[in-house]
Amino acid sequence: MDFHPQPRGGAPKPWAFPAPDRSQLPNGLTLLTSHRPGQQVVAVEINLVAPLDAEPEGLDGVATIMARALSEGTDKHDAEEFAAELERCGATLDAHADHPGVRVSLEVPASRLHRALGLLADALRAPAFPESEVERLVRNRLDEIPHELANPARRAAMALSKELFPATARMSRPRQGTEETVARIDAAAVRAFYDAHVRPATATAVIVGDFTGVDLDAALAATLGAWSGSTAEPLKAAPIVADDTGRVVVVDRPGAVQTQLLIGRIGSDRHDRVWPAQVLGTYCLGGTLTSRLDRVLREEKGYTYGVRAFGQVLRSTAPTSPEGATGAALLAISGSVDTASTVPALEDLWKVLRTLAAEGLTDDERDVAVQNLVGVAPLKYETAAAVAGTLADQVEQHLPDDFQAQLYARLAETGTVEATAAAVSAFPVDRLVTVLVGDAAQIAEPVKGLGIGEVTVVSG
Repeated sequence: MDFHPQPRGGAPKPWAFPAPDRSQLPNGLTLLTSHRPGQQVVAVEINLVAPLDAEPEGLDGVATIMARALSEGTDKHDAEEFAAELERCGATLDAHADHPGVRVSLEVPASRLHRALGLLADALRAPAFPESEVERLVRNRLDEIPHELANPARRAAMALSKELFPATARMSRPRQGTEETVARIDAAAVRAFYDAHVRPATATAVIVGDFTGVDLDAALAATLGAWSGSTAEPLKAAPIVADDTGRVVVVDRPGAVQTQLLIGRIGSDRHDRVWPAQVLGTYCLGGTLTSRLDRVLREEKGYTYGVRAFGQVLRSTAPTSPEGATGAALLAISGSVDTASTVPALEDLWKVLRTLAAEGLTDDERDVAVQNLVGVAPLKYETAAAVAGTLADQVEQHLPDDFQAQLYARLAETGTVEATAAAVSAFPVDRLVTVLVGDAAQIAEPVKGLGIGEVTVVSG
């Protein structure tokens, strides 16, 4: 029997994160475009500077309802017609609100880009916000809230935000609003929020894909270029204030057989020079199945299916802004364990952190982390949507267009000592707020004996 020769890997091709072309339409809309040959599904991301801080008092969630209502009809099509038009284009349109603002995402085959951009422009330029559709979206949101409260991971995130930030800060409250605030939202409130904050002069469009055979300039001029609006400056971001005094909050779930862990604090965002080392050190601590936390808590002790450490940017401002740098990232460790293992798991988790501070990372840990973070980049950014999403994140966080490309270079240059120092600084054992969602009757008193902070029990 003859066998085909075994395939051999070729020489690796050089790769760099795509550099976009930056321009501006006459209406003030900033454009970032990236021609990616072969990417026949074009991705469009629109950044709208309509932050959660801008929501009127008592109307938390109005940004979310507005985002969802953008595709519920325009001055040309009602909700059903708009959905049908998107379907004819083979396009998907989505929008969501977060602390920095509202993000609108479109994916469409390149051959139908012009038509889909027209629908997107209509949604941004002249959304109808019909009362019946807004009322339906409000009802849907109210139906979602009990399910979110029942989810231990979501409940832990809400409790951590409430603990870290002052009660007066928008970041202390659920991003999509509470039952009380969402119930107050109507079409007039949605329209008022749109009129106050959505305009091309403060928006950015990121477009990534294969533009071969597409007159992109003409398509943009006829669609997004026809959008007009106020030229007023966006709302200035308030400084982020947080209290990471070491303490424990137990969200009581009587009879729970598992405890959800969320341990966190506020740290440096991507503008800080320590960010690459912080990314690397956090990955070594808990970024993958072979990281330290998993190795101890999952492999050696069998407490959990997995524990992760991560850094998530909450909001950033430009370093040159009048108010100065006010950005921050949430640095956290999350996972779940069975109720009986709660205390020993926390005890061992703190041992991992103390050992890290005392002995540092190993060169092998650092090398594996660099290989995983940098080596996977060409696969991570195979799609236009992945590239567009990252470019839009950079815009949202006021970063230079080459930030991601430079980040990979800095990760590769970061040494073991530097990564260790960043990880220890990110997760100091005496400055962590611990949230436990579980059976307080079984875990609250034993946790007090760990000495990781004052223990408070709140209802679930």
